[in-house]
Amino acid sequence: MKKVTVVIPNYEGIRFVGECLEALVHQKEGTPEYDILVVDNGSRDGSRELIQEGFPGIGLISLSSNTGFCHAVNVGIQAAETPYVILLNNDTRVSSGFVKALYDAIEGDERIFSVSAKMLMWDEPELIDDAGDQYCVLGWAYSRGKGKRHEEYDKPVRIFSACGGAAIYRKSVFGEIGLFDEAHFAYLEDLDIGYRARICGYQNYYEPKAEVIHYGSATSGARYNEWKTSLCAENNVYVIAKNMPLVQKIWNFPFLFIGFLIKFLFFCRKKMGMLYLKGIGKGLKKSFVHGKKYRENSLKWKRFKNHLMIQGSLYANTLGILKKS
Repeated sequence: MKKVTVVIPNYEGIRFVGECLEALVHQKEGTPEYDILVVDNGSRDGSRELIQEGFPGIGLISLSSNTGFCHAVNVGIQAAETPYVILLNNDTRVSSGFVKALYDAIEGDERIFSVSAKMLMWDEPELIDDAGDQYCVLGWAYSRGKGKRHEEYDKPVRIFSACGGAAIYRKSVFGEIGLFDEAHFAYLEDLDIGYRARICGYQNYYEPKAEVIHYGSATSGARYNEWKTSLCAENNVYVIAKNMPLVQKIWNFPFLFIGFLIKFLFFCRKKMGMLYLKGIGKGLKKSFVHGKKYRENSLKWKRFKNHLMIQGSLYANTLGILKKS
């Protein structure tokens, strides 16, 4: 019986997807049986044809247009017939022990929702690109360990949320917390779903044995561009609005105000300050339109303890930033 389905969303990935799949199909002995499923977001660059011709044994779902990361992975998750799903970016190259390491990390504890891989920089593989994602009381989401030596991140630890670029998820939990919120389109959707899992009492971990080299910004372009800046600001507001109960929003407001102010000043220096503010406005609008069902889910009294644990993580992760500054 197959245990894992690896879901790869693809959009215009002709430069990377061949190498990604080549590494993925050659996993070491002892790896549990797994399927590979590519969900193509309406690519017109020949990457779909490359997959069909070069990897005929791999599943391919072709969408007619670019519906965004969230919709693509949701299609893949729903199509998977295995208890676990690995989400993997197309601009990656995994190690031979990647699938087994993630499976072993999640299989032993039913309260684990997700496990994030050790992502290394493509051009400097001795450095961390992402060792799990963290979230702090300033409203900042950040990649743990980014730019640090990978040897410093060789221990499995609990994290706030897994990076959706290379992580395994327990499929049954999606039935309880819902799939990826397609209102995000892209960016912070992995933070959001990890947050929702924690509200329901599940945990997210980091597994350093699951190594993957990641090109980074292969689809959206540079690290800071107008589209990404606006969408990240929008989704940052949305994550807070839908997941924090009102009392927690009020309690955290001074910290969140400082955090958003610092980000605004940062983007002003990059001549994108007004774009950032417009993104915040879009996020407020999105919160009223799409966030209601999630807010109702987070307000249940039985989850009060979980919110306290999350608040503690927000403080701890802020202290972690200050210690490094």
